[in-house]
Amino acid sequence: MESETPAKFTLWKQSSMAPKREYEEVDDLEEHEDDDVIDIDPGLKLMYLVNGGDVDGIKELLESGVDVNFRDIDHRTALHVAACQGYDDVAQLLLENGAKAESRDRWGSTPLADAIHYKNHGVIKLLEKHGANNLAPMHVENAREVPEYEIHPGELDFTGSVDLTKGTYRIALWRGTKVAVKTFWEGIDIEDKVKAFRDELSLLQKVRHPNVVQFLGAVTQSSPMMIVTEYLPKGDLHEYLKKKGPLKPATALRFAMDIARGMNYLHEHRPEAIIHRDLEPSNILLDDSGHLKVADFGVSKLLKVANRIKEDSPISCQDTSCRYVAPEVFRNEEYDTKVDVFSFGLILQEMIEGYAPFYSKEEDEVPRSFADKERPPFRASSKFYGHGLKQLIEECWSDDPAKRPTFKQIIPRLEAIYNRFGHRRRWKVMRPLKCFQNSDWMRDGSSRTNSTRSS
Repeated sequence: MESETPAKFTLWKQSSMAPKREYEEVDDLEEHEDDDVIDIDPGLKLMYLVNGGDVDGIKELLESGVDVNFRDIDHRTALHVAACQGYDDVAQLLLENGAKAESRDRWGSTPLADAIHYKNHGVIKLLEKHGANNLAPMHVENAREVPEYEIHPGELDFTGSVDLTKGTYRIALWRGTKVAVKTFWEGIDIEDKVKAFRDELSLLQKVRHPNVVQFLGAVTQSSPMMIVTEYLPKGDLHEYLKKKGPLKPATALRFAMDIARGMNYLHEHRPEAIIHRDLEPSNILLDDSGHLKVADFGVSKLLKVANRIKEDSPISCQDTSCRYVAPEVFRNEEYDTKVDVFSFGLILQEMIEGYAPFYSKEEDEVPRSFADKERPPFRASSKFYGHGLKQLIEECWSDDPAKRPTFKQIIPRLEAIYNRFGHRRRWKVMRPLKCFQNSDWMRDGSSRTNSTRSS
């Protein structure tokens, strides 16, 4: 049985797959006197001795019964350390004493992945001899079966990479172009992660629309697997609303039409409709032209026409944003494309109000409020909800999914409301000009001069 400890052991060289450089190249135990090292946890002491390449000390510890597969808080083992440091003799000793060549740390990195990263060729050969491999679960043996969208991981440059606002994606440079990369760290619940990867990849290959984020390619033949999409530097709608606050109705309606068009494309997709199921502001991105694109299909579903979906287990707030989830999903009932319409109604109201739905409540409390038929209040002036906009929002978040309109029905209604708001704005601009031309007092030179000065 593998032993574990909550202690954190900082090594000179970190995991090759850690998303951030969390550790400095120092040794936590470097400041300790030799006598102090004797008193530390035996498992940590093993990793310390491996880090220093002390073969005799390692033999003595292993003979005393220390677990060769001891893991620290990051699930790293002594073999990971030996692979990073490039100690062939130490790695050989550990493997002979039962070290697991395929153990993964919390980022999904194996000793082989670490050895490859640090170009320790002797350890690489040794690990491969003991059955280790660095192949992703989707690896194919025949080169002809490699997907046409396959990107070699060496083409992705993460130098100076930063997490995007949601933290799911990182920026990388690919063939001279900035892209967004979603990495699947396979260490824990690998079967679920591989399924999620396959599902999202399958969906992204199917979609091509101006209001849906563009899929560029994927890394499937090596680990970690990655999905690469276009990078939109202006960020997501969540961050935009944080900066701007409530939007003018015309802007909110223009954004709403972008979202609705993207969602209508997904829902009208054949032979299977695509349910996003995680439609919320941080999954809606702003492009350079000021238009919105729907993104992140991590929990999306394919829906055969006229069918409905029921989850195997209740939804978790770790899977999706509970602040925008439809009540039927929270109640673990069957659902269809109308769950996205519910979320859309909340987003449209948020753009007008400038506040997230039930912003004063904890996120995990909000779905229960929806299930109890509560809805966020309309606080903004009624003039911002004119021409049927309030009615449309209320229909979108109806408790009865059958009463919610489809996006195909929503788009023309939004266009009509937008045109009415635009017509009123144009009329207000033109009216003073008409008065300016027809007023007799404007013909008097002194009055005209005074009027210009006051303006």
